[in-house]
Amino acid sequence: MDLNPSFLGIALRSLLAIDLWLSKKLGVCAGESSSWGSVRPLMKLLEISGHGILWLLGTLYCLSRSDSWAGREVLMNLLFALLLDLLLVALIKGLVRRRRPAHNQMDMFFTLSVDKYSFPSGHATRAALVSRFILNHLVLAIPLRVLVVLWTLILGLSRIMLGRHNVTDVAFGFFLGYMQYCIVDYCWLSPHNAPVLFVLWNQQ
Repeated sequence: MDLNPSFLGIALRSLLAIDLWLSKKLGVCAGESSSWGSVRPLMKLLEISGHGILWLLGTLYCLSRSDSWAGREVLMNLLFALLLDLLLVALIKGLVRRRRPAHNQMDMFFTLSVDKYSFPSGHATRAALVSRFILNHLVLAIPLRVLVVLWTLILGLSRIMLGRHNVTDVAFGFFLGYMQYCIVDYCWLSPHNAPVLFVLWNQQ
């Protein structure tokens, strides 16, 4: 037994305890019998709106229908961003192996093996990444820009309300998604630095 725990150790354990307590308090849609159980179907619709497979398929479809080089360039980079997100989130989940909250119901849409782990929230990383991408590369009216930001925040909150994630999973997910966009922006693919990709896709 450690009789002289470090201040850092005490602080981390305290933060973890607060995280678990707050996550359980906010998990008001974790089940049909929960206090906000009637809102659970709406939260699950939000869950589907941030699913990685649907975003990948949607991006591939738009890429196949695009008839301009500028459009293909944006969509190619969105595809790159989504693949990077799936890879990094799966890698971190596999390394950290934090279990999902005890009050979570494993009834998620199309899960993979790493989806049994909680940290970080893939939906939160994707929402932050996609919203930054959209806000930086699409010309949208202010009301639509506000809707994009609201979608991101509400999607993140829904992960906690459904009991899928703890608060820190979502908070780190937002941070990771923000940083992923920085990577995508720095490594931006274009016909000048990745001509082979664009030529191959043009031949499809």
